[in-house]
Amino acid sequence: MTIPVPAGVFLNIIDSVLFGYLLKDQMAAAMASINRPAMTNAQIPWFVVLDLVAGVFLVWLYAAIRPRFGAGPATAAKAGFAGWFVGGLLVTLFMWPMHLMPQNLTIITTLVSLVEWPLATVIGAKFYTEGAGMGAGMGAGAGMGSRM
Repeated sequence: MTIPVPAGVFLNIIDSVLFGYLLKDQMAAAMASINRPAMTNAQIPWFVVLDLVAGVFLVWLYAAIRPRFGAGPATAAKAGFAGWFVGGLLVTLFMWPMHLMPQNLTIITTLVSLVEWPLATVIGAKFYTEGAGMGAGMGAGAGMGSRM
C-alpha cells in the first residue's frame, strides 16, 4: 500500500486558501466575538498535520469499502462523502445550536468540505495500490475480516 499523502496535501491546499486568505478576516472576527484571539502562524502546523491525518483516513476508508463497491473514483467519492458526513456534517450539526461560529461561516465551510473531502479521496485513491509490500499471510482473505 502506498502512503496516501496526496489526499492530505490537497486538503492542506484548499484549507490554506480558504482559511488563510478567503475567510481570514471573517474567521478573526468570529473568534473575537467569542473572546478568542485570531489564529497565528504558530498554530498552522497543527492544522497541516490534521489535514494529513484526515487524508490518510479518507484513503483508508476508500480501501476499506473498495471490496464491496469496486475500485475507482466513484467508490473514492463515496468514501469521501461518508467521511464528510461523519467528520464534517454531523460534527457541525452537533455544534450548530451553540452558535460558536456565525451561520454564514458554518454553512460556507461545511459546503466547501462537502466538495473538498470527496475530491481529496479521489485524488488519494489514484495513488493507492493494494497489496504492495504485504507480508506472508496478509493478502486477500487474511486477517480478522475473513473470520467474521
